[in-house]
Amino acid sequence: MATPMIRTATTSDEALAIAPVVLAFSTDPAARWTWPDPQQYLMHFPNFVKALGGNAFAHRSAYYVDDYAGAALWLPPEVSPDEDTLITLVQRTGSASVQKDVFGVFEQMGRYHPQEPHWYLPFIGIDPSQQGKGYGAALMKHALIPCDRDHILAYLESSNPKNIPLYERHGFELLGTIQVGASPPIFPMLRKPRVTRTAFPDR
Repeated sequence: MATPMIRTATTSDEALAIAPVVLAFSTDPAARWTWPDPQQYLMHFPNFVKALGGNAFAHRSAYYVDDYAGAALWLPPEVSPDEDTLITLVQRTGSASVQKDVFGVFEQMGRYHPQEPHWYLPFIGIDPSQQGKGYGAALMKHALIPCDRDHILAYLESSNPKNIPLYERHGFELLGTIQVGASPPIFPMLRKPRVTRTAFPDR
């Protein structure tokens, strides 16, 4: 199997890179708790992706693989989501149960975020028709290179327990479980930078 080609997405690639993420999250427990109606999901989830991870495009830390079969949006240290837009969107469009519990979820998520500089992965997703080809692993490996090179933490929240083994294989460790009221569980995970081996180790 050929090695997947990873490219950096710019603002002009935004819609194309977000599309596979929207497809990938169409069965995600947290995403569909927020928008259980299919039409509402397709209407609002792309804007949610932009609000939470869209700053990655301007900072050249959004990546896509093989003609937009999948994408990953990473936020560099000191770069945050558009929280005001995020809150307004959920308040305006979220389901009734979400309105009751989502801000408790956001509060707990904030408690788990590292206080020290870190890379944050809001989204990684592969078009379901393209899954099983190693695209997720390739996107993850590509983005973790600067984490190890610069000795910086990486952090994410897995909203689907099925994805936890993938993240663990790449060095992430489970920190706990976030759950408020009727919300599905969300799993914060942290990765410490790995020490890269030198070509000529000391003897």
